[in-house]
Amino acid sequence: MEVVGGEVDYTFVIQKSLVLLLCVVLSWKMIVYMCNLLKIEKEPIRVLVTGAAGNIGYAIAPMIAGGMMLGQDQPMILHLLDIEPASKSLEAVKMELQDSAFPLLHGVFATTNIDEACKGVNIAIMIGGFARKEGMERRDVMSKNAVIFKAQASALERYASDDCKVLVIANPANTNALILKEFAPSIPEENITCLTRLDHNRAQARLAEKLSVPVSSVKNVIVWGNHSSTQYPDSNHATVSTKTGDQPVNELLVADQKWLKNEFITEVQQRGAEILRARRQSSALSAAIAACDHIHDWFLGTPKGNWVSMGVCSDGSYSIPPGLVYSFPVICEKGSWKIVQGLNIDEFSREKMDDSARELAEEKALAYSCLDV
Repeated sequence: MEVVGGEVDYTFVIQKSLVLLLCVVLSWKMIVYMCNLLKIEKEPIRVLVTGAAGNIGYAIAPMIAGGMMLGQDQPMILHLLDIEPASKSLEAVKMELQDSAFPLLHGVFATTNIDEACKGVNIAIMIGGFARKEGMERRDVMSKNAVIFKAQASALERYASDDCKVLVIANPANTNALILKEFAPSIPEENITCLTRLDHNRAQARLAEKLSVPVSSVKNVIVWGNHSSTQYPDSNHATVSTKTGDQPVNELLVADQKWLKNEFITEVQQRGAEILRARRQSSALSAAIAACDHIHDWFLGTPKGNWVSMGVCSDGSYSIPPGLVYSFPVICEKGSWKIVQGLNIDEFSREKMDDSARELAEEKALAYSCLDV
């Protein structure tokens, strides 16, 4: 430090400080520049969408291409599959995706050949299935979907990547996932899931509406069981973020316990049917968003302290028979999921959970009889 006549030369000190600051800024800019030079773009992930020409497929394809499912830094190549009668619509979906010029979309492949569609895919979103028609018996619908998913499972078994992760959306989703697991034995069973996130999102939104709070403030609702009218939307462990911390939903709705055990459950269970009556078509936009949520959290992780509902292969947790594909609360991290353990299950919940498990066991027996397994 310069001292002139016994006093500090502040001009000199300021000059030195400015020079030091300039050096720090230049060094930082050089580091950033070098990092950008060395930055390596991620390899594209191949994503299969079956039933891609349908309503859900049309809704979900741009969501995936725009980064909603895998994040804004993950490029992808879309494999679009549908049946031959839908080939022109399928080609139109491909053209629209190309015309949208999504930066993350590195390619679109559209085909009606299941084997070609499955080659090298890392993620398979199984939307295509046989929808129940008026007058059809349950066994007839199950039989047709069992055949479809057996063929799709065989193709994934032969051609998909070793780390392929599967999300089944086509109904009956839980049992279709079970069939796929049976006939694609090389795919780890933890990599085969079905969509109950739509039911989870519906339950979360319904509680937020009841409490007059933003939906983002409600967390840890659970949907147990089958994606059917026996599903059990459970509010017992749900909380709401408030200025004083997280508050249990059941405490905030202590005067509405009858609603929680009746209308709330029924409204979530029947929401799909309500939309079908109003729109004369099944849920598409909300189903596509839920599928993106499901894969996003599976790949990128659930927020700390939060869980979500996923249809996964039961390991016997909460006394659910092992092997059934059943919706549980899960936390996700680094591409893996884990069932949340240790939750208290009251008598009312136990009965609802067991009812759904019994239905799934019946569906499993019916599907296996259709396939002579």
